[in-house]
Amino acid sequence: MSEAHLVTTYAPRRPEAVVLILHGGSSRPGRTRVSPAQLSVLRMVPLARRIARDGRGRVAVLRLLNSHRGWNTARTPIEDVRWALAQVRARYGNLPIGLVGHSLGGRAGLLAGGESGVRSVVALNPWVYPDDRSDLGGRRVLVVHGTDDAVADIGKVRVVLAALAATTDVELLEVEGGNHSMLRQGAAFERAASSFTLDALLDGSPPG
Repeated sequence: MSEAHLVTTYAPRRPEAVVLILHGGSSRPGRTRVSPAQLSVLRMVPLARRIARDGRGRVAVLRLLNSHRGWNTARTPIEDVRWALAQVRARYGNLPIGLVGHSLGGRAGLLAGGESGVRSVVALNPWVYPDDRSDLGGRRVLVVHGTDDAVADIGKVRVVLAALAATTDVELLEVEGGNHSMLRQGAAFERAASSFTLDALLDGSPPG
């Protein structure tokens, strides 16, 4: 059976916060295991490095590799995120945690963001259902969505965000020309995710 695991991008000696990166990736017939070399996983590497660099020694950055590809009904990415959060709390105690996810990882972040210790959620081109609901009261939430995303429906995202806005602070940023994979205008997605997350976790004080 496949198991989720964490990959450490950066682990400072005395971090003030932790960022957990969540990859996307659809399921493939006959291929349920997540490979560290699959494109949806590799796409999150420069984002993780960007946040670690911008954090200037103040944040630990970890990447979650899910137990299964896609949204497996036996064990969803939400359960993988909850497992990862328990690992983070065991390793770092009660430090504030930021979730940053892409596509299905964005959906998992939005649905698991009410877990203990989570202070912020960034969803990049999240693939959601309009009836997705979660209690993210007290968290800060940002969705970054490319205008040329032909995979994740921004209309569904708007419905989910409208529901979240009843109980928490939510923002929607559209990236002109950005596509679902974030290979176009990738720097804009990474810059927005890093800036928002570090501001939320470090109480608005500038890194460094």
